[in-house]
Amino acid sequence: ILQVGDLNTAKKVWDAIKARHMGAERVREARLQTLMAEFDRLKMKDSETIDDFAGKLSEISSKSAALGVEIEEPKMVRKFLKSLPRKKYIQIVAALEQLLDLNKTNFEDIIGHLKAYEERVAEEEETEDNHGKLMYANSAPQNGQTNRSPYNGANYRRRGRGGRVYRG
Repeated sequence: ILQVGDLNTAKKVWDAIKARHMGAERVREARLQTLMAEFDRLKMKDSETIDDFAGKLSEISSKSAALGVEIEEPKMVRKFLKSLPRKKYIQIVAALEQLLDLNKTNFEDIIGHLKAYEERVAEEEETEDNHGKLMYANSAPQNGQTNRSPYNGANYRRRGRGGRVYRG
């Protein structure tokens, strides 16, 4: 009422409301375009977890829906799988693409499969890391011992050409 109170005809009021709405529509379209560009650029970092990345995608989807455009679930699923680091997730992505119909699979199911895989891989890496530390500990010299070669010292034998024995 404060914005159109000084206008004296219905036509002028309507034109003022229409002009404000057109401005708001342009702002909405610009925000939506920026949001879709962000959606297209988004990639998961190696240090991110499945939950963190899924949260980012869900946030963009919610903002888009608030602006009047819903991102279809198959598009979200495909974007999620395409944006994962290949080196770390290529096996599970290939398996999911072959076993599931991505047009009918919902986003939460994909997240569940990938979280289970992420936990399994983390378990394996932890086990391998512990084995590596154990191997290193067993190969390290203990109690003042040194790793000496049989050839380190004054008296050693070696064979040269012809099979003769030389003394050092």
